[in-house]
Amino acid sequence: MTAARPAKQSDRDVWRVGVLFSRTGLMAVSESEHFFGTALAIQEFNEAGGVLGREIEVVAYDPGSNPETYRKMADRLLTEDGVSVIFGCSTSAERKAVLQAIERRNGLLWYPSLYEGFEYSPNVIYTGAAPNQNSFPLAEYIVRKHGPRVYLIGSDYIYPRESNRIMRDLVESYAGQVAGEQYVAMDASDAELTRALELIRMRAPDVVFSTIVGRSAQRFYRLFREMGFDPAKMPIASLTMAEGEIREIGPDFCAGHLTASGYFGSLKRDSNGRFKAAFAKAFGADKPVSMWSAGAYAQVKLFAKALTQAGSLDTQRLVDAALGLSLEAPEGPIQIDPDNNHIWLTPRIGQVRPDGEFDIVWEGKSPIKPDPYLSVSPIGGRWLTEETELA
Repeated sequence: MTAARPAKQSDRDVWRVGVLFSRTGLMAVSESEHFFGTALAIQEFNEAGGVLGREIEVVAYDPGSNPETYRKMADRLLTEDGVSVIFGCSTSAERKAVLQAIERRNGLLWYPSLYEGFEYSPNVIYTGAAPNQNSFPLAEYIVRKHGPRVYLIGSDYIYPRESNRIMRDLVESYAGQVAGEQYVAMDASDAELTRALELIRMRAPDVVFSTIVGRSAQRFYRLFREMGFDPAKMPIASLTMAEGEIREIGPDFCAGHLTASGYFGSLKRDSNGRFKAAFAKAFGADKPVSMWSAGAYAQVKLFAKALTQAGSLDTQRLVDAALGLSLEAPEGPIQIDPDNNHIWLTPRIGQVRPDGEFDIVWEGKSPIKPDPYLSVSPIGGRWLTEETELA
């Protein structure tokens, strides 16, 4: 997929879709992985003859990790480019920026990122984890395995603030204590991150729950090790730190830290083996897979199944066809919940190895229902059992 260009075929000959992920800017690493996963799935369909005999044609833009640019480019896709389906957005700020345009023009956004929950739009299919599928088991794991004092730190926007609000309630429900909470700029300087780490040193928590994202997260992990913090005594626990960013940071700086995710590249599944082989063939064996690429890949596969049933890019027909669809994704079985447009998935917790891959130290027994409004999932409910603890 390349930058947008005029179509050579008519709309009757192709399925035209938009792709809106940043390959530059603060979120370039994780969003490029979204882009690669999307590109691979579309390439596979087109090489196999398309969907219902028609290729998927892509109009792709790079918003440079800027939410306002996301808004403008989404509007352009939905108007000038004649697109109604968009695969895109990584951060919640980006999703919020395009949501009004998506709803106003009755488009359909396929959103592959984990997020803070508390949202539903009939014009969005949410294929990343909801808080009950990552924050809930992670909170119990860190309090039970590493200690009751948890320090919350994040980038200063909606996802970290809402995620930390949930994590505070969870930690306290397991008889833990929040040792401190602070926020840093999206593009925090080394000086700002150093000050944050000195405050963490003063508070001496057992675990740091970090919702810092993008380039700032990469600097935070490096400085953490350079300032003498030992992950064996005080690990960083995250919902977003994945294999690609670990490669950028350097595995030596990340070994011992924790991430909660439905997908890790080290998963031993036939579906993951096929995905990794195809990804390596398309982009090179040295490019790591992650939750970002695997999730983006899987949602295109779900879209194609919905499109096959609907036979149309009409938003309502596509959504009606998508609800309830299931797939053997790289991470295992997933399903679009017909009640809330979110995904059933299996939660897991991984610990970074010295080689930059993850040892899976805990996983759920089966996919769990997404509960974005936390209306059913019990705060303080037990997630870890002898059967599911792996380390």
